[in-house]
Order: sequence, then structure tokens, then C-alpha cells
Amino acid sequence: MIKKGIILAGGKGTRMSPLTKAVNKQLLPIYDKPLIFYPLSILMLAKIKDILIIVNKGQLNQYKKILPNGKNLGIKISYLEQDKPRGLPDAFVIGEKFIGKENVAMILGDNFFYGQNLTSKLLNNTKLKKGAKVVLYKVQKPESFGVAKINKKNQIISIKEKPKKFLSDLAITGLYFFDNNVVKYSKKLKPSKRGEVEIVDLLNFYKSKKQLSADLIGRGGAWLDTGSIEDFYKTSAFVSAIENRQGFKIACLEEIALNNRWISKKNIRDSISFYGNCDYSKYLSKFL
Repeated sequence: MIKKGIILAGGKGTRMSPLTKAVNKQLLPIYDKPLIFYPLSILMLAKIKDILIIVNKGQLNQYKKILPNGKNLGIKISYLEQDKPRGLPDAFVIGEKFIGKENVAMILGDNFFYGQNLTSKLLNNTKLKKGAKVVLYKVQKPESFGVAKINKKNQIISIKEKPKKFLSDLAITGLYFFDNNVVKYSKKLKPSKRGEVEIVDLLNFYKSKKQLSADLIGRGGAWLDTGSIEDFYKTSAFVSAIENRQGFKIACLEEIALNNRWISKKNIRDSISFYGNCDYSKYLSKFL
């Protein structure tokens, strides 16, 4: 079972400037919660309790105000700083000590996932023993994404970053599951023309060894990338619509922790006093 997870929450967030000049994008609100709650909730739904969050240099204290160490959620959160963006695989080099001899999941800090069978899918993916697995989602404009072509066994046969010619309409989302070789492979990567190591090169390493497979989020699920202002607000509107219609919250971390039996009602009371008088606290009081 994969027991460790990394959230990569660095990056410059230039596409959302000037908003991101003072505050990291992952701390901006998606409806009523900071964006970072959503990828964290995905790892928690996958029953991953040991989590490393990689942040930009100088932004550590902002994160620790909202997510100190995970004790309130029955999990362990540790932090490492990245002095500048060096590409996604750099997360495994930075996190080498954290990963140790174990397999690891990684989610990008600006990814939003939602869906009916999501939890069972996530738990299934954490069973990965060997190789790598990426989560794919069908999109209308594949030319804007890294895409993957798969065979009938869900093995990936081809990957292309923002293809000009149609290859596939399955976008590679920001959720990955890797065996322990990921550290070794990441260290071998050479930077691309833009001066960063590329996730596509890392995935191709696994593909060359016939160890790269895919999991698909079907029609009942949603994957939203909050990279631009427009996508950010679309995601916010999506969360608002679902929460207000159905009366439950997406990515309520305490609710997930309580359902996983990681915390007790006393922790919920502590969280309510931590958040203060707000809608999120009122929602939490339902569990007492």
C-alpha cells in the first residue's frame, strides 16, 4: 500500500498575477476553503496519512497558519521549501528523505477532483507495488494538455505534451502513483529547453520499461485544473453549486478524518474553536 503522499504547492502562479504576488495560489479560496484543502482531501480519501507539502521559499509560515502539522486531522504533515521551480520530478529529489524506501503518490497543489467512485478508485491505486500509474481525464481541447494514448489493458503506449496533431483526448491530470524507483529516475533527468525537468520524461522512463499504466476518471467525475483565473472561478462556482444543492461540503478535511476514524469529536470541537464563527464551523458542528 502507498502510505506516503506529496503535494507540490510551489510554482510562481504567474498566470494569476497580481493575485499571487503576495499569497501563494494554493492559499487562495475555492469557494469557502483554501485551494490546498482539495488536493489534501484527495490524499486523505486515499487513506494516506504521511504527507509532505512542498512550498515556495519564504511561504512556509502562511501554510503553517492553516495546516500546522496535521495532528488536528490525525495525520502527519511535514513541509519542505523549493527555492525555485525546477519541474515536477524535482519533488521526488527534494522529498528523497521523506520517501525513504517506500512507494509514493503525488498530487499537484492546484488540482481539483470530484466524483462518485473517487474514493474506491483512489484506494485501488494505492495498491500499486511496481511501476507508475497516472490518472487520465477526457477533455475537449487535448492540445492544451499533456495527453496519453492507451491500449485495451490501460497501459500507456504514447505520451505527448500539448500535441499539435490529435493523438488522444485523455489528459494527464496532476495525480500520480509511483514505486520507489521514482527518486532514482528523477535524478537522471536532464532539464528541457525551458530549464526544468519534465514529468513527461519521467513517465517515458517508466513506459520504456513497460511499467506505466493509467486509471480513468469516467463521465460521472470531474477534474478541474485551476491554473488560470477563469478556471479558478469555474471551479469555485462548481463547488458552490454542489455544496449548496446537496448540503454537504467537498474537501471538508475534518469530516474525512472522522469518517476514517483518525480523530474524535473532541478534535472537531478544537477545529471549530480554531476556525471561529464561520459556515465551515457550523458545518463541523453537525458532527457533534
